[in-house]
Amino acid sequence: MRVPEHLQHKPIIGVDNYEGFDGMHSNITDAKALSIGKSQWDENEMAAKVWRHTTGDDTGKWSRQSEELPLHRVLDLSILIASIYSMDGETFPVTSLNEVIINPSEYNKLKEFLNKNKRHLQPRFSELKKLLEKMDI
Repeated sequence: MRVPEHLQHKPIIGVDNYEGFDGMHSNITDAKALSIGKSQWDENEMAAKVWRHTTGDDTGKWSRQSEELPLHRVLDLSILIASIYSMDGETFPVTSLNEVIINPSEYNKLKEFLNKNKRHLQPRFSELKKLLEKMDI
């Protein structure tokens, strides 16, 4: 589906037909598009949006469960995922976010989930790494 342009979030760049790219949920997802644009809460802020649809066709509508996040929060979540994904052994790598393990008994399940879904995550990390290497930071 195409990124909607008539709602409060005002997209500047988008990914149409995201359901074909949605990792392990590819083609069985309610996430139909992604965009970055003006936030629905403050047009002076930029935000990322996951556009979810109730049916995926003309009979439905854009879901109220569509998520909008400020860009820095998207990056912070990416840092957390990369931190866990890159972990060697049992030493938990703490980033500048000073994260803590809230539920130690479930932490191994999170690591197992990341390992189980490596084939979906690895290409994204590889692409992200290439893009980060191009940046002058």
